[in-house]
Amino acid sequence: MRSPRTATRAVTALLPRTGRCLAAVLVSGAAVAALTGCSGLEYQENICSSGEYPVLAIGNSGSDCVPDNEEPPAGYARYPHGKVPQHVDDKWDVYWRTHTLDKNGKILELPS
Repeated sequence: MRSPRTATRAVTALLPRTGRCLAAVLVSGAAVAALTGCSGLEYQENICSSGEYPVLAIGNSGSDCVPDNEEPPAGYARYPHGKVPQHVDDKWDVYWRTHTLDKNGKILELPS
């Protein structure tokens, strides 16, 4: 006498294939993350430490960091609003390597 089966052969054959597919997807995802260097988790160094803000040297490409509760020292000025570098090599950090402010706050391109 045959015992009744609760699952057909087609359903039981599908389960091992599903497991292999799931494993392949997980391995592929891990490989992509490893090969891209987890670019979404990239470290960016801040221009200044916490409690400080960056200032630009007037007439040259130098910069410094000043405590939040202090004014810039002589020969330095605050960056123009909206053009303040936040991280090393960000858009504004790169820009200010070739530009500066004159004593009136006008932006000048530095000579090569």
